[in-house]
Amino acid sequence: MLESYLPVLFQIIIACGFAGVTLLISVLIGRAARRTKIKDSPYECGMLPLQEGQPRFSVKFYIVAMLFVLFDIEVVFLYPWAVIYKDYLAAFGPGIFFAALSFVSILGVAFAYAWKKGVLDWKS
Repeated sequence: MLESYLPVLFQIIIACGFAGVTLLISVLIGRAARRTKIKDSPYECGMLPLQEGQPRFSVKFYIVAMLFVLFDIEVVFLYPWAVIYKDYLAAFGPGIFFAALSFVSILGVAFAYAWKKGVLDWKS
């Protein structure tokens, strides 16, 4: 049985070896190329970098994005449930309804908590 895992082990060893050798070569070559003022100057565009490259986003943006993903996943899980609901209800009884109800209630509590904390209030 262990012989069937031997190719996987070889692949892992080769992948780790390749990554290690690549990093080692990068460090060795990187030491040879010292940074100078000329090398750090802007190239071709002619504009001097006066500020950071990326503007900072508000934390609210990320919180709303995470809430969107959370409720989007809820819809992804509820759609197949709705498709098989009638067949499952006829075969096994009302257990599927209470499973989905507990799932939705947990997400409802999360939504109420976010609403109470003012996460969805854009004015503040």
